Amino acid sequence: MSSGAFLGTSDFAATVLEHIAASARRPSLAVTLPDRRQGRGRQERPSPVAAKAEELGIEVFKSADVNDPAAIEKLKSAGGEWASICAFGQLIKEPLLTELPMLNVHPSLLPRWRGAAPIERAIMAGDTETGVAVMRLVEGLDSGPVAMVESTAIDESEDFGSLSARLAEIGGQLLVRALEAANEGGLDWTEQDEDGVTYAEKISGDDRRLDPSDKAVDLHNRVRALNPHIGAYLALEGDDRLAVRVTTLLDRPSWGPGQVVGDDGDLLLSCGDRTLRLDVVQPPGKKEMDAGSYLRGHGLPDLAPVTG
Repeated sequence: MSSGAFLGTSDFAATVLEHIAASARRPSLAVTLPDRRQGRGRQERPSPVAAKAEELGIEVFKSADVNDPAAIEKLKSAGGEWASICAFGQLIKEPLLTELPMLNVHPSLLPRWRGAAPIERAIMAGDTETGVAVMRLVEGLDSGPVAMVESTAIDESEDFGSLSARLAEIGGQLLVRALEAANEGGLDWTEQDEDGVTYAEKISGDDRRLDPSDKAVDLHNRVRALNPHIGAYLALEGDDRLAVRVTTLLDRPSWGPGQVVGDDGDLLLSCGDRTLRLDVVQPPGKKEMDAGSYLRGHGLPDLAPVTG
């Protein structure tokens, strides 16, 4: 039995789509954003959801505005009592919200980390646990009642890439269960506790810059949160940047924020309180490399002065 329309755009959403497509609630329509110019050649490319839907033999509908009356009719014609949505990239408004109820897959333990970057913000905050919630989509930002939640631990060395992939698998499985229950009239809704709300603001340019005067654990968490999709960096003299991909916290006190040394092939950064080992870095215009390779080819980096 079809679950009607699925709305999504990102890699995360494509994984969720793959799960429900393999279930009894296979969607009859995948709704996504129009193709965008990407890469150095600026060629138009379909979204991950469009590519996955075509691979799975599911009809694709690309819309620049799903709130347009014609788009609403297209979504409703897909059938099913419930649509589902995950990382779609457009604001859903009335009357679509009322005419087509939607189950929204959100990668956090709501009401913690509502908003655009819940996975990144959870890692940056040093959270030891996160998860996926399936809720009803409403006008407020991720504020609808929650039907199902599944939590998972965040390992202290786990980055966005590995955690996002794992949460997408959880999200796909959870959505299948929620769609089954919704179509059988068995969903139990729980309103979110507004006292526990935190917001996951979109990642900004300032979020990417590593300030060596901060605590080492905060820098370590920032690197994890932004790898591999966005990337954190240390500012170098002359407005260059040294991208930092992988780090390790060391139990070694600071000898002055912003100081760097090479120690038997290791690249060590002195932070505000402790030492951070820079395991994988990426010089300007180069591929990423381990610290030993970087030291052999470049020597110690000339960091810009610490402002903190």
